Amino acid sequence: MDAISVIRTKRDRGRLGDDQIDWIVDAYTRGEVADEQMSALAMAILLNGMDRGEIARWTAAMIASGERMDFSSLSRPTADKHSTGGVGDKITLPLAPLVAACGAAVPQLSGRGLGHTGGTLDKLESIPGWRALLSNEEMLGVLRDVGCVICAAGDGLAPADKKLYALRDVTGTVEAIPLIASSIMSKKIAEGTGSLVLDVKVGSGAFMKNLDDARELARTMVGLGTDHGVRTVALLTDMSTPLGLTAGNALEVRESVEVLAGGGPADVVELTLALAREMLDAAGLPDADPARALADGSAMDHWRRMIAAQGGDPDAPLPVARERHTLRAETSGVLTRLDAYAVGLAAWRLGAGRARKEDPVQAGAGVEMHAKPGDRVTAGAPLLTLHTDTPERFDYALEALAGDAVEITDTDSFEPVPLILDRIA
Repeated sequence: MDAISVIRTKRDRGRLGDDQIDWIVDAYTRGEVADEQMSALAMAILLNGMDRGEIARWTAAMIASGERMDFSSLSRPTADKHSTGGVGDKITLPLAPLVAACGAAVPQLSGRGLGHTGGTLDKLESIPGWRALLSNEEMLGVLRDVGCVICAAGDGLAPADKKLYALRDVTGTVEAIPLIASSIMSKKIAEGTGSLVLDVKVGSGAFMKNLDDARELARTMVGLGTDHGVRTVALLTDMSTPLGLTAGNALEVRESVEVLAGGGPADVVELTLALAREMLDAAGLPDADPARALADGSAMDHWRRMIAAQGGDPDAPLPVARERHTLRAETSGVLTRLDAYAVGLAAWRLGAGRARKEDPVQAGAGVEMHAKPGDRVTAGAPLLTLHTDTPERFDYALEALAGDAVEITDTDSFEPVPLILDRIA
């Protein structure tokens, strides 16, 4: 077996055999196949695609490159959720303790932000003392004691994916749906959860810009989960407008706590409850009532216990940026557009995100929204407040919000985009 023959097969629109896939994933993980060779294969996959059998085998090979976790000792059924990433997407924070309060165990392995999309671990690290890195034993202990854990994936989980993801990020092959699907699902299947709910974002602030591509990705991932014995369902949700009223790290933690306290923005509450119901149903707990768990304080109790179990202080003040700048409405009317990508880009430029994985982030940086599409605003009223420790970033962030990123029109009719666009099981 050699890398060139594998590359040529896919370059010439051929189907990769199981032995070819097994060999090249293993050889690349061990360093026998060079980065430039795997780059060529990734580009061939981007251009020529893979069938379901190829994707399933590729995913299995990435799982086999590392360890698999085992939660069979838990007394609760396990359920996990994965979002393909967006702006203001803080849903994991209230969702994990909410589902745990309803009787499932939630082993939530999460990631960091890159570019305009936020990262769950970056948000939680704004809580003083909170730790993202847990050993497998610590993770299992928190699951037993609390019922939910949000932490980073260990180095032993699908190491082939970690290596390939970094390569795709610098070779223009991130968009390959077979590689996106296998990247996400290899980690989730290796994690060992019994059921999985996927939140596939669609719109300007998402990775998938149109509904057809999002459906293709969702169907591929649901098929992969099913093929590997994980009960999997996907919701396609709108990301043309940011979720909630904040995009940042500490800003989003604060908003998540508001949701757990029974308040918070309506769209965040709606999506949190919708995903919770899907997770509980997939875990075999269809009669559990997540709305009650929000109302009676049990979800908040699980949040506080989870944060404390990972070294955090749930009562500690969250970081606040040193500088603020308010963007005000130039005219009166109805806010008809607040572009998710523009808001995410502004938050990133303020210091809430990173250009490279090793870059630091500002805990207090981000964008606070005072109105959402459909709201009527008056000239001079605040629309957005920008937060940062480094005020020289304001002009650069404001450039992202120029043009048609924010639109106010004189209209009496406005039809909002539904939050949940489709369901695939």
